[in-house]
Amino acid sequence: MSALNLIVLLPILNAIVVMLGAPARKSALLSSWAQLALSILALLNYDRTLGGYQFKTTLHVAPEWNLNLFMGADGLSLVMLFLTALVTLAAVWVTPKIEKRENLFYACVLLISGGAAGAFASLDLFFFYAFHELALVPTFLLIGIWGSGERQLAAWKITIYLAIGSIILLVGLTKLYLAIPVAARTFDMTKLPALAKGISAADQASIYIWLLVGFGVLISLFPFHSWAAPAYASAPTPAAMLHAGVLKKFGLYGLIRLAVPMLPEGAKHWATLLLVLLVCNILYIGLVTIAQKRLDTMLGYSSVMHMGYIFLGIAAGNVIGVSGAAMLMLAHGLSIAALFAMCGTLRQSSPSLAFTSMGGVAKHAPFLGYAFGMAAFASIGLPGFANFASEMMVFFGSFKTGATPGALTFSGLQIATICGLWGVVISAVYMLRAYRKIFQGEPLVGSELVKDPSCCVRWPVILLLAALMLGGLWPKSFLNFIQPSVEALIAK
Repeated sequence: MSALNLIVLLPILNAIVVMLGAPARKSALLSSWAQLALSILALLNYDRTLGGYQFKTTLHVAPEWNLNLFMGADGLSLVMLFLTALVTLAAVWVTPKIEKRENLFYACVLLISGGAAGAFASLDLFFFYAFHELALVPTFLLIGIWGSGERQLAAWKITIYLAIGSIILLVGLTKLYLAIPVAARTFDMTKLPALAKGISAADQASIYIWLLVGFGVLISLFPFHSWAAPAYASAPTPAAMLHAGVLKKFGLYGLIRLAVPMLPEGAKHWATLLLVLLVCNILYIGLVTIAQKRLDTMLGYSSVMHMGYIFLGIAAGNVIGVSGAAMLMLAHGLSIAALFAMCGTLRQSSPSLAFTSMGGVAKHAPFLGYAFGMAAFASIGLPGFANFASEMMVFFGSFKTGATPGALTFSGLQIATICGLWGVVISAVYMLRAYRKIFQGEPLVGSELVKDPSCCVRWPVILLLAALMLGGLWPKSFLNFIQPSVEALIAK
């Protein structure tokens, strides 16, 4: 059994073991450490000179239906698996004492991790979809049972939205499969790009819009975004970290893996629509984020807003833009996971997460103030963090694609890029305002209750910030894996 198989199967098998009565926290931590070690080992053993999909394995599940659990990974997949493993470890590590149904709680967390990892490692179209669905039920349980505030309403809302998105996505994937000639039909995602070249432009447009809407709902693309912020605000900390940091990247990964190489004409047909929607993600949701009065809802809307930048990179359709989008998937996943981890710490000790109820927290919790500031700077896109490097690639890639030699006016893609630059200003406003209100100024009544977190929160946050700085100070540490994979996809 390869390291890739273990990265996917370890959390799923461990979830079963935990449900059978094994010590929940210890088992989950051990599994998460092993998953992270295996993901790093896979990155180190990946032959970048050879490129392409490696570590391939096949498990024949239902040969008569042509269903095979076909796994493999290229550089892009491995980076996403590293993100999954690191955020999983951080999410398990920061989890406070669970008062009720502890084993079920950790089993749900591990199943979300296993579902995300399985989707990123699957090279079979059926299991690519099925692994993502595996993670939806645990998400509902985590929010509905262990959430806060209007948790049941948030749980049902996210479940209904994501279920509808999954159904729409299934229609799109089915249309893609049926568009392949009968004799050549396959679920093998390594063969589909070549077979998809025979799909007409009209059929591509028809398939692309189903995939865009289906993936878009899962990603919280405007106007399908209203489920995200309430769900993250009500979710227990590990669920918010895993869903916003990892599981939401499934839709973006799917667009890069399927739509970019297989449906280029469909992407051109719907390019204007996508540009309008992503600008709404950046500007409209950005302004909504500024209007928030609580830290948890602000972080939820911030996560929705930043999806617009990744869509912009995908819309660029060139190596620089798409590579930047993939890099930003990693950077956003790390930064939002760190922010939600510290938000969870504040929720446990602070009387309220409302900005008006906090102030001067850094005087009583200097580490928390410093670490939150670092994560906030990363989210804004400050140089030195992976977010900056990836956003610059997105902006340069999208502006370059939209350029027309000799033209005196901006193209639609260039206008969207300019709007995206204004989004950077908006994100700086709401994030720095939140930092000032919470950590700076005179301490308010109750602020003295907030103390620096224990090592169970400090070390996971430090790991997430270290990965962000590695990607910012040495972008090639991840781009050396991402860019060749993107080049291969676009060449197809």
